[in-house]
Amino acid sequence: MAKEKTNIITNAKLKKYFSVTEKAFSIAKKNIAKTKESEAREILNMVDCYLQDAKWFEKQGNLVNSFAALNYAHGWLDSGSRLGIFDVKDNKLFVIK
Repeated sequence: MAKEKTNIITNAKLKKYFSVTEKAFSIAKKNIAKTKESEAREILNMVDCYLQDAKWFEKQGNLVNSFAALNYAHGWLDSGSRLGIFDVKDNKLFVIK
């Protein structure tokens, strides 16, 4: 069995991370802490912008920048979950307390 190259961004790897980030985004939008709505809107806007950037870079064939934008998007989600802005429990999708 061939070992996967971990230092190469493939279309399959990009597809996987799009799926993970979009799933986390969907969950976060549905689980905003009641006292953190303003902060959540700001974070969700940033996530949406980075996801759109990632899609644009992918269409341009720029997988590196697409992957980077996905990581920024997911980083915003992780910060929101860690700070209690999103009331989420899934430690496979989020960094949680």
